[in-house]
Amino acid sequence: MKAIVNTQYGSPDVLQLKEIERPTPTDDEVLVKVYAVSVNSADLHLLRADPFLIRLSSGLFKPKNKILGSDIAGRVDVVGSNVKQFKVGDEVFGDISACGWGGFAEYACAREDAFALKPANLSFEEAAAVPMAAVTALQGIRHAGGIQPGQKVLINGASGGVGSFAVQLAKSSGAEVTAVCSTRNVEMARSLGADHVIDYLQEDFTKNGKQYDLILATNGDRSISDYRRALSPKGIYVQTGGSMRQMSQAMIQGPWISKTGSQKMGNMGVAKPNQNDLVILKELLEAGKVKSVIDRTYPLSEVADAIRYLEEGHARGKVVITVGA
Repeated sequence: MKAIVNTQYGSPDVLQLKEIERPTPTDDEVLVKVYAVSVNSADLHLLRADPFLIRLSSGLFKPKNKILGSDIAGRVDVVGSNVKQFKVGDEVFGDISACGWGGFAEYACAREDAFALKPANLSFEEAAAVPMAAVTALQGIRHAGGIQPGQKVLINGASGGVGSFAVQLAKSSGAEVTAVCSTRNVEMARSLGADHVIDYLQEDFTKNGKQYDLILATNGDRSISDYRRALSPKGIYVQTGGSMRQMSQAMIQGPWISKTGSQKMGNMGVAKPNQNDLVILKELLEAGKVKSVIDRTYPLSEVADAIRYLEEGHARGKVVITVGA
């Protein structure tokens, strides 16, 4: 099979298209013929081993997992003897990052609990755009944020992969949603259901006097004191992405603020791949309450270009790789 392989850390230049042996599933795994796979910032961090501490788990001198790519959509080709949930021919989607990655390839193996049946109304590309970004948004909004109907919710970074899903999930939960994005993405944010859109190039949401019950930061470089000012007295701030400063303050200062006051502030940490959350998202997608936003698609041979584009930081929604039909 064809796969994009990296045997060393570095820029996208180290990625190589190679012919390698097709993986064989264990008794508890399924082999999926991959039709589409999305690109995530996690791929970029693992590729560059940035931050350096990534090497402690992914390999000190060279990567343990030589094929990146976590979010795949495709058809089940082989099932292990212990697999109960799927059969050959089932269309599935899922996040295989907990199973050794391997999505930038024509075939990939993973445990059956990494997958759910693909939403019937989505293409493989649309389904591949969902798992990591939408589960992160879901866990940030519902699990960490405890969203409630009628709350005022602000999404900073509303036009990115996680942010575009977060706006829709917050709206489907009955919240009054304010999206923060750049000028070029204002109309997109409105089309996703945002009640209010703030163009951060024109207005500073931390200085306009408005406060929110829940703030989800998926991007940006704001201090935790800025977010605290925009948070209601008993509000919750959840950080899922952004600059190193933003993440560090959420991890270090957030717990102290939460213990000493009525506001809750912190870093959500890495989203946990979760079959139950995938099923929840499948139902929302099939009901038309949530949709995938895809900026660009690339063929498998151009994964390096796709990662370079994502690294520029201007992608609207998701970047997806088409593998085959």
